Amino acid sequence: MSTTTPTEPGDALPVTERTRLRRMRHKGSHRRADLDAVLAAGFLCHLGVTVDGTTMVVPTAYGVDGDRLYLHGSVASRSLVQAPDTTVCVTVTHVDGLVLARSVFEHGVNYRCAMIYGVPEIVTDPEEKLRGLRALTEQSSPGQWEYARQPSRKELAATAVLALDLTEASVKTAGGPPDDGESEDAALGLWAGVLPVVTTFGEPITDPILPADFAPPAHIASRAGRVLGGEPAAAAQV
Repeated sequence: MSTTTPTEPGDALPVTERTRLRRMRHKGSHRRADLDAVLAAGFLCHLGVTVDGTTMVVPTAYGVDGDRLYLHGSVASRSLVQAPDTTVCVTVTHVDGLVLARSVFEHGVNYRCAMIYGVPEIVTDPEEKLRGLRALTEQSSPGQWEYARQPSRKELAATAVLALDLTEASVKTAGGPPDDGESEDAALGLWAGVLPVVTTFGEPITDPILPADFAPPAHIASRAGRVLGGEPAAAAQV
């Protein structure tokens, strides 16, 4: 395990060699509250793991419960089976806009992202396994765990759940307009600004085998039109 050093007081995460901010440090954070905000805004992550000597990056759903991030998949999944034997890197990213400057060199992206390192463990305790699966379900569709049929014993046996502690992580955010407004390129007379990127939930599409007038439950119908990822935090405007 990498050695750690403390950062700012309060809800600060420890700083390790993997999470130490080296470039654009003003955009970074080791505050647990900032990590929680990025994780709460999404449900899709990318799991980086070494499998048979080759690096794999796997997109997968996640859920957070307390100090643990949960991932799941088939017990036959190579990435999940080998992940507990090595350090993994999980990333979560929200793209908030394209920063279109006066020169191509100054173009960029407004974003919120988190990187989490650690050695995950396979969850074997039945109660925690259910808790992890509930966290995964509720992360993407709040209210769905109680609405739908919950896993059977056979389904639980076929499902692997990994738990990763949220102890080694860092956050970076970027926001705001192009920063070349006071450069010599400002005299070019070109438009510059931000093209926002917003993903919203659409109207629910009922399974065609159901009656046409079978209405979705309130916890699903109410999400239509809502923005996925939430609004960028004010702290992200740098």
